[in-house]
Amino acid sequence: MIVRGAGAIGATGAAGMAQAFLEAPDDDTFQNYIDTAAHTLRNTRPTAQNLFYGIQKVLLAAKEASNRTQARQKAVLAAQGVADEDAEACQKIGAFGAQVISSGMKISTHCNAGWLAFVDWGSAISPIYTAHRSGKEVFVFVDETRPRGQGARLTAWELAQEGVPHAVIADNATGHYIKEGQIDMVIVGSDRIAMNGDVANKIGTYTSALAAKAKGIPFYVAAPTATIDPDCPSGSAIPIEERSGDEVRYTWGWSDSGEFIRVRTVPEGSPARNPAFDVTPASLITGIITEKGIISPSEVPTVAPS
Repeated sequence: MIVRGAGAIGATGAAGMAQAFLEAPDDDTFQNYIDTAAHTLRNTRPTAQNLFYGIQKVLLAAKEASNRTQARQKAVLAAQGVADEDAEACQKIGAFGAQVISSGMKISTHCNAGWLAFVDWGSAISPIYTAHRSGKEVFVFVDETRPRGQGARLTAWELAQEGVPHAVIADNATGHYIKEGQIDMVIVGSDRIAMNGDVANKIGTYTSALAAKAKGIPFYVAAPTATIDPDCPSGSAIPIEERSGDEVRYTWGWSDSGEFIRVRTVPEGSPARNPAFDVTPASLITGIITEKGIISPSEVPTVAPS
């Protein structure tokens, strides 16, 4: 979790793969070194499709080389290309997504899908930044995103730096605000999109989607097309990362004396479960905001990476 966020993970995976090419011994073990590095990187985060996309882009570029020196050069260029592509895609996502945001809207988001989760701009928060910078008045309800609190710690910090009006709310308060008509739209990011339009995102996303559907408000997913897995037929095939139960049993925060400390919030001896993601079915999604435009979940195959 030193690196987190779909786009950041993808760019880091690509850079790690390029580093492996640079460090690989210039002898008969060269290819074995590359294969081991790819295997190691792929097994760091099982749900994040951008990771696999970034690694594959570097491997395919290096495969076109005629010698090892050229392979190293192509790997580095490909890794930089993955990062540049992510930044450009997220800026375009902001432009397309801002078109569905009207001045005065109150928007809900979940987890962190902004500057800190991508190379630049972000996915779910990029339309909000773009709308805000264009002069539209927006207000953001920031789910705290237990257990790691990425919304409370990261998204809230980003919005404050950008001057976007917002409030942090408990995860289980989102349905209340939606029911009371205080939220006009939900925009979330994604870690993997299946070919049928099902979407995996931070745990708790499915709950927000259900509430949005019940109230009849738009529920958008924002993600670059690199997040689409062309080999994944539906959400049931997406591997869900299960993280340490200690993330649920303990929490980190600042004490009144300014010390960053960990405290236990669960009775000693009580076990905990900690799925990091859940799957929102395509039927609950209004549209997917990509760098190629806003598409319906049924249109995912038309923009999926080949």
